[in-house]
Amino acid sequence: MSVDRAQVLRSAAALLSRKSTATMDEVARAAGIGRATLHRHFAGRDALVRALEAMGLVEFEAACDAARLDEGPADEALRRLVAETEPNAPLLAFLVTENQLFEGDDVDEGWSRLDARVSALFRRGQEEGTFRIDLSPAWLTEALYGLVSACAWSVMDGRVAGNDFQYMITELLLGGARRSVEK
Repeated sequence: MSVDRAQVLRSAAALLSRKSTATMDEVARAAGIGRATLHRHFAGRDALVRALEAMGLVEFEAACDAARLDEGPADEALRRLVAETEPNAPLLAFLVTENQLFEGDDVDEGWSRLDARVSALFRRGQEEGTFRIDLSPAWLTEALYGLVSACAWSVMDGRVAGNDFQYMITELLLGGARRSVEK
């Protein structure tokens, strides 16, 4: 029987997004294969996480492409980016919490490319006068990743409605967390 590596990765992503501490046995069961078969494709958890990282980076680059980040007002481009990111938000949530991906000299350059693209969107919005200039594009990028991750976990946990994913993220990020006080 031939094992579809992409399907194994999708099953692993779905499980690890819900349970980041899942064992390789649990990943194999979720993928409908034996542990030995899983180990033939991925020598261990680190290899599996690295393969998920590669898949995630491709998907998030595709989301940036589909969102057409250079077109129209920056806030509308941000809304498109959140919408395009939504289907893979649980995988992003898992990946951004995997410290091993961001330690040492082995950090995938795909993260830098992704950060640069999103930061450029925020910088453009600042230049247009749409986004606050007292917050750096790098910080706004990290805030976006954090909000996407938090919302993905909240939806998976059933604490918030999935239909509100895009609204909650864009409204909080674009409006800021501070409440303005009228005088």
